[in-house]
Amino acid sequence: MDIASTVFVIIQLFLGVVLICVIALQSGKNSGLSAFTGANESYLAKNKAKSRDARLALATKWVAGTFVILTVIIHIILAI
Repeated sequence: MDIASTVFVIIQLFLGVVLICVIALQSGKNSGLSAFTGANESYLAKNKAKSRDARLALATKWVAGTFVILTVIIHIILAI
């Protein structure tokens, strides 16, 4: 393994940890029994969900996309 592939693997490990953290920070689509009854459907709850959860969803997409692309790059480097 040369230096470039070692650096890519370290970045891959970091992205994996970041991806786990970003996914764990997101609130679930169903927040227990209150989601079933509609108790959490207030105006403020909807705005809060759009701001924080939307940013976390966007971050998840970017980190996951980068993770996949880096995985392909590492595979190509190690196959050569």
